[in-house]
Amino acid sequence: MDILTWRRDAALQLTAAGVESASLDALVLLCDELGREKAWVLAHGEEPLSATTEAALNTKVMQRAQHIPLAYIRGRVEFYGREFAVNTHVLVPRPESESMIELLKHSITHDASCTIADIGTGSGALAITAKLELPSASVFATDIDERCLEIAQKNAVKLEADITFLHGDLLSPLPHINSTGHKLVVLANLPYVPEQYPINTAASHEPALALFSGKDGLDHYARLFAQAHALPVAPSYIVTECLMEQQDSLSTLAQQSGYQMVQTDGLAQLFTYTAR
Repeated sequence: MDILTWRRDAALQLTAAGVESASLDALVLLCDELGREKAWVLAHGEEPLSATTEAALNTKVMQRAQHIPLAYIRGRVEFYGREFAVNTHVLVPRPESESMIELLKHSITHDASCTIADIGTGSGALAITAKLELPSASVFATDIDERCLEIAQKNAVKLEADITFLHGDLLSPLPHINSTGHKLVVLANLPYVPEQYPINTAASHEPALALFSGKDGLDHYARLFAQAHALPVAPSYIVTECLMEQQDSLSTLAQQSGYQMVQTDGLAQLFTYTAR
């Protein structure tokens, strides 16, 4: 079978399975398997595929037809212009989470020597991006799942980001790091999906631990803000992500711990500490 025929057949198979990005996904899988750029694949439709290559591609198409996220099949995903390795132990970084980096940059424009802590780091995408975008900052990353820390550390090594990884629940590993005299900024893209909230088939393949957070989806954030307020030195800023319809509830919750929402960007929120 040649490239063009396989691509058309794969796109039809994925379309029939309800995959909205069927044609693009088929093309991406082809590029990966052949080790070629999209332009080359599109220009060489008559090139035959070996039986081995075709079999490998068909396996991946079957996986995608089951709505397994493309990032898991590829083993990598792009975030903020960089490539990160991912596996089924971590949530796939979303483009909308890049807004958290923008709010982070806004919060420390005049204090690049701050300390940044990424809570629930997962693949490490936020922590690593923060360090590479703000190299003067000291960056720490925590996660309750050691398997997440494993892949985050691999990504940090690959992208040459100097980050300290800590195993623990939310802010519990932090008290010994926020006594440096630097401003502490927390990044926290925590689980925020309400327990009964309908999710798509692709998301159902991702770890539930990284998605769901109680009846209203804010259980993790309630604990985060309470812990932040109880730290010896409370974080100056906290950057979060949640559903648009949760923002008012999250703002009220944060106020109870001395934090005020001062800016939003899509699904991302920036809080500043006002209690003294």
